[in-house]
Amino acid sequence: MSLSAGLPDVDHLRCQEIDDDIVLMTLARPERLNALSQALIADLHAAFEALGSQRTLRAILLTGEGRGFCAGADVKGNPGENGAPGSEGMGKVANTFVAQEHLAALHERIHRCPKPVIAAVNGACMGGGFSMALACDIRFAATSATFGARFIKMGVSACDMGTSYFLPRLVGASRSAELLLTGRIFDAAEAREMSLVLDVVPDGQVVARSLETARQIRENPPLATWMTKETMWQTLDAPSLRHALDMENRTQVMCTATGELEEAFAAFSGKRPPRWQGL
Repeated sequence: MSLSAGLPDVDHLRCQEIDDDIVLMTLARPERLNALSQALIADLHAAFEALGSQRTLRAILLTGEGRGFCAGADVKGNPGENGAPGSEGMGKVANTFVAQEHLAALHERIHRCPKPVIAAVNGACMGGGFSMALACDIRFAATSATFGARFIKMGVSACDMGTSYFLPRLVGASRSAELLLTGRIFDAAEAREMSLVLDVVPDGQVVARSLETARQIRENPPLATWMTKETMWQTLDAPSLRHALDMENRTQVMCTATGELEEAFAAFSGKRPPRWQGL
């Protein structure tokens, strides 16, 4: 079953349906190691907004064209390129704040996307690219991948674009502090060792490895997948076990009402694959 609507048509990003209901989103500025220009940020916002509402889409794979995943914010910029939307005519401080919010909101959009997002990290994954990978649900890395929260090396706080939120939750507070305070670059093997990425594969195979997991996700009911992602990240911030249990209980009651539980039992009894409903 193919997507219910067309893929986003944007200039600095390629979106292609590489498998039934699974989209590969490729950052397409290889000459700049896919650095985040204002135009690319706008394209990513548009693409995630469009794909998040696709009822038949089951997963998004995010990768970079060429030698890098994403080298971070494009510090060189493009003199002919407009600033962030709404910043026209603003003073320096206001302009900077709008640009900062535009980029940070992208990482929130990725994190809140109803579809599972898997980062297939190839080559450099630095600064804003690093935080973008952290915002994804799952990460795999090619052997050549390198990582770093490099903001501090630019004379600003290492806590940027959600990094101070995501990183401690993924690798622990002490390791996060070491990475953020040093701003050092580390390789794929170390990223695997600290569980920042789940697997490291030879160069050229990271998209295929990510697709393997996306296909496993696709075997499950669409609504249950959506609610699992939603509930999992919400309960991570739960102030108590009781709050987490309340959220889980309400989600389970809602999912049970769809009839998918009965279908799962019927499929098991009939020794056949379940036939899940769409959204």
